[in-house]
Amino acid sequence: MVVQHNVRVYKSEENLPRENQLAYKIAKVAADPVAVTGEVTEMIINRIIDNASVAIASLNRGPIVAARAQALSHAPSTGGSGSNVFGITEKVSPEWAAWANGVAVRELDYHDTFLAAEYSHPGDNIPPILAVAQHTGASGADLIRGIATGYEVQVDLVKSICLHEHKIDHVAHLGPSAAAGIGTLLGLDVETIFQAVGQGLHTTTATRQSRKGEISTWKAHAPAFAGKMAVEAADRAMRGQTSPVPIYEGEDGVIAWLLDGPGAQYTVPLPADGEAKRAILDTYTKEHSAEYQAQAWIDLARKLHGEHPEATDPANVKSVLIKTSHHTHFVIGSGANDPQKYSPTASRETLDHSIPYIFTVALQDGSWHHVDSYSPERAGRPDTVELWHKVTTEEDAEWTRRYHSLDIAEKAFGGTVEITLNDGTVITESIAVADAHPLGARPFAREQYINKFRTLATGLVEEAEINRFIAAAENLVNLAAGELDQLNITAAPGVVDPANAPKGLF
Repeated sequence: MVVQHNVRVYKSEENLPRENQLAYKIAKVAADPVAVTGEVTEMIINRIIDNASVAIASLNRGPIVAARAQALSHAPSTGGSGSNVFGITEKVSPEWAAWANGVAVRELDYHDTFLAAEYSHPGDNIPPILAVAQHTGASGADLIRGIATGYEVQVDLVKSICLHEHKIDHVAHLGPSAAAGIGTLLGLDVETIFQAVGQGLHTTTATRQSRKGEISTWKAHAPAFAGKMAVEAADRAMRGQTSPVPIYEGEDGVIAWLLDGPGAQYTVPLPADGEAKRAILDTYTKEHSAEYQAQAWIDLARKLHGEHPEATDPANVKSVLIKTSHHTHFVIGSGANDPQKYSPTASRETLDHSIPYIFTVALQDGSWHHVDSYSPERAGRPDTVELWHKVTTEEDAEWTRRYHSLDIAEKAFGGTVEITLNDGTVITESIAVADAHPLGARPFAREQYINKFRTLATGLVEEAEINRFIAAAENLVNLAAGELDQLNITAAPGVVDPANAPKGLF
C-alpha cells in the first residue's frame, strides 16, 4: 500500500515534528528492511547492464576524460578498499568514483528515464550507490536493496514535486534519493539517513540553465555532482553532522523559496511500512541516444522513412508540424525559443535536446546512431538543414493531458505529426510511446539490454570481458561481500590512456 503524504510550508513557530517531515519519512522508507521482489531485482540487473553500456560508449568523450582524470587524483580513502572507475583497473575514493562514473553514464543521454510532474534519469542513482558498495565491501544483495531505495525515492518525488516549472534542475531529486539509497545499502538508522537526505537536497539545488540555450558539458556533470554530494552527505551524517531542518517544509526552505512558495501543497506517495519498493518498474530505458521525449519521434520518423520516402526530400515538403505535449514543445521543441535548436553548428548536447533536428535526421536516415547522427557533417548537410528548418512543434492539450496522466496505460510521450507536401498532400501519423517502452511495439527485456551492451561495447571491450561482465551482472544476487568489483568493466588495451587527459588543479 502506498501512503500519500501531504507536504506544505510551516512557519518556524509551528515547530513541525521531525517524524512529520518529508525527509524523515523518506529516511523511514530507506531504513525499512522489507525484501526486494524478484521482479525488481531482475530490473535492477537490467539497469546495471544499461548503465554500463552507455558508460563504455562514452569512455573517450571529453567530459569523461576530464572527470576520470579528476577521480584518479584521489586515491581510495581510509574507510574502505576504494571504488572502481569504468574502463580502468585503478581504484579511487568512492565520491570520486561516483563522480567519474556518473558523468560517463549521463554523457550520451542514453539510459533510463521517468517522467511525471518532474523528469529524471533514475539510473543516475546507481553510480554513487555502487561506488559506496564497492568501497565498503558490500554484497550483491546489499546493492540491490540500496538501488531499489534510490529508484523508489526518486520516482516518488518525481511523481509529486515539479522542479522545472521553477527552473530548478531535476537533479535536486537525485541528491536525496541517492543519499537514501546509500543509507539502505549501509543499513544506517533513520536519524542518520534523515540527516543525509537533508544534506543531499540542500547541496544539489541549481538552476536549469544547464539545459537551456547552448547546452554545455555540465549537463553530464550535474547528476554526477549530485551523486558525489550524496556520498559526502552520508559520510557527514555518519559522523553526526546535521542538515537544515525542515529542509523541504521550512519557511526558508526549498519549497518556500525555490518551488511553489509559502502556500504550496504537495502530495508525495511513499511505500507504507513493510511495503516492497517497486518504483523501478514504472521507469523505462532508451533505445536511442537522445532526450527521452525524442524516443517515440525517432521510431515514428524511421517508420515514415520507409512508408513515405518523398517526405525525406525538402524539395517536396512545405512544412512539418509536430503536435505534442507541453513539455516536449517547450523544452525540446520550437516552443523553447532557442535558436540553437536549429543551428547546424550547435553542440551535441544541444542537438540531443532539439526535436526538430532529431526528427529530421531520423526521417531522412531511417535510423539513429549515438555518434553518427550528431556529427558536424551530418548536422550540416544542406538538405537536412533545409528540411530541419521546416519543422515546428506546438502544444496539443490532449497529448499534454496524457503526458501527465498517472495511469501508466494511458501515459504518453509522443504526439501527432502532420507533414504537408508541396502538392497539397498531408501525411498524418501518431505515436504514443517509444517502441522500447513497456507498452511499445518492441519492449526492452533482458535480451535487448544485453544486445545494447554488446553493441556499444564492441571495439572498446574485449569479447571475453564483455561475457564476464554480463555473467557477473546476471549473478548479482549471489555476489558475496567484497565481490562487487566484478561489476566494473575494463576497456581493451589502448582504448583508454589516462595520461592523455587535461591538466587541472588536482
